[in-house]
Amino acid sequence: MTGKQKLELTWIGKEKRPKLEPRILLEEPEKSYHAKHRVTDGDIFDNRLIFGDNLLALKALENEFSGKVKCVFIDPPYNTGSAFAQYDDGLEHSIWLGLMRDRLELIRRLLSDEGSLWITIDDNEAFYLKVLCDEVFGRSNFVSSIVWAKRVSPANDARYFSSDHDFVLVYAKNKPLWKPNRLPRTEGQNSYYKNPDNDSRGPWNSVTYTGNKTREERPNLYYPIVNPNTGEQVFPPETLTWRYGKDTHAENEKKNLLYWGKDGKSKVPRLKMFLENAEPVVPRTIWPASEAGSTQSAMTEQKVLFATPFATPKPEALLQRILHIASKEGDIVLDSFAGSGTTGVVAHKMGRRWIMVELGEHCQTHIIPRIKKVIDGEDKGGISEAVGWKGGGGFRYYKLAPSLIVNDRWGNPVINPDYNAAMLAEALAKLEGFIYAPSETRWWQHGHSSERDFLFVTTQNLSAEQLRALADEVGTARSLLVCCSAFRGVTAAQAAERWPNLTLKKIPKMVLARCEWGHDDYSLNVANLPLAQPGQAEPAAMGENLKKTRARTAALAHAGQGGLFEEEA
Repeated sequence: MTGKQKLELTWIGKEKRPKLEPRILLEEPEKSYHAKHRVTDGDIFDNRLIFGDNLLALKALENEFSGKVKCVFIDPPYNTGSAFAQYDDGLEHSIWLGLMRDRLELIRRLLSDEGSLWITIDDNEAFYLKVLCDEVFGRSNFVSSIVWAKRVSPANDARYFSSDHDFVLVYAKNKPLWKPNRLPRTEGQNSYYKNPDNDSRGPWNSVTYTGNKTREERPNLYYPIVNPNTGEQVFPPETLTWRYGKDTHAENEKKNLLYWGKDGKSKVPRLKMFLENAEPVVPRTIWPASEAGSTQSAMTEQKVLFATPFATPKPEALLQRILHIASKEGDIVLDSFAGSGTTGVVAHKMGRRWIMVELGEHCQTHIIPRIKKVIDGEDKGGISEAVGWKGGGGFRYYKLAPSLIVNDRWGNPVINPDYNAAMLAEALAKLEGFIYAPSETRWWQHGHSSERDFLFVTTQNLSAEQLRALADEVGTARSLLVCCSAFRGVTAAQAAERWPNLTLKKIPKMVLARCEWGHDDYSLNVANLPLAQPGQAEPAAMGENLKKTRARTAALAHAGQGGLFEEEA
């Protein structure tokens, strides 16, 4: 065995990565919606609902939101076979894994250092997804695999087992920095606190007074204590010690924190813990439907809202628990598989800022009318009563802009004629890593990357005289990237020598090789994937059956070789 090796998940076409175009977002004000007046001072109006392919949308958010999102929740297609029935199993997994990998990498960049990702998934891909997330986020940033009991009654028509749970995989961007919030105590948990001895400090529960060390390991914790009711001197069991040292024990006695049983004659005391001092609860890894909702309760919520409920909704209680643990008021929450909009609804009611992305028609039929009801205070279901929701806030509706580069009738790449000057400037700012911020006073300032570095975009053909005048106005203390259709009367080398504060680039040549232009759909639905291009090599391991389907899926355009799980040099 030679060279360095690593254990990794491999699949057909893993080495192929899309060159995503960072699209701009276009607001459609007629679909944006805001409350008519403020309900509270904490109302949030700048939430975002984005209609379009979620991979392109994540890329579109990268410049503005990298490192700013506190919590990402996604409920991706579970890959149960229904969308991939016509393909061999290996290709099915490869399509799903490749498309998920591309999304996870963008999500990781969007997360803040204190942020976390939560993914609901079932048995079909949970364990592949776990290894994939280990690669993208680092195995050390895996936090937990939560079991959510999604069913309240068994599926008696199941052939083998009733599938009663889903998994929720939890990853931190940087685990040492991630600080989950504890859960509030429930009435059931508080019911264990009683007051059998009428202690004036109120209800209490008791915990063991013995530790898990042996006498040999911690001899200082093995000592006699006196039962004040009997005067008897007692020791911990031979294989254990007391949990506390002598000084702490003396303090516990002084504060009357020891409980010696109903008759006061117990051989081992217990320590009183009072309800008034009880801390919030550490989240556990099994979430029963009674605490986190179920698919049944989710469907009940849907039936109240819609004549045609969404097929696979998640209950509001599940999202409430996740967002409580992973965020606080004012934090940004992202869901790029929005479905019926439950994440945004719950985030809105909990005072979080939210971004949702959805490509399906239910963006119009389910999400928008549902969020409007929340904003207008008409949604009384889900968690509304628990959080005291009265309405308020709003959202802005965006769609992805069309591709910046299209072919003209002769097949030459040109700037999309649907782009106006402002759209073009914003698009090039995003492509060049600038913040799009047109100045109201400087006509040449369309964006900036620092306090002294600026961007100017024009479709004009600039002359040497115009460039000289521009350089003079910019001044020697600033630098300017000039994106123009062409420049005349001077070469690029001459321009760099004459005007060192200007950098010249030609449109569209400057961006042609950067992206996959005109690719609008990277969705997880195979039926939506574009046709493969002719002349691309088939993978050596491809069977005849698989070859016949090549023209029907873009996955084979990402052809490669390799097993699903192996060691590679």
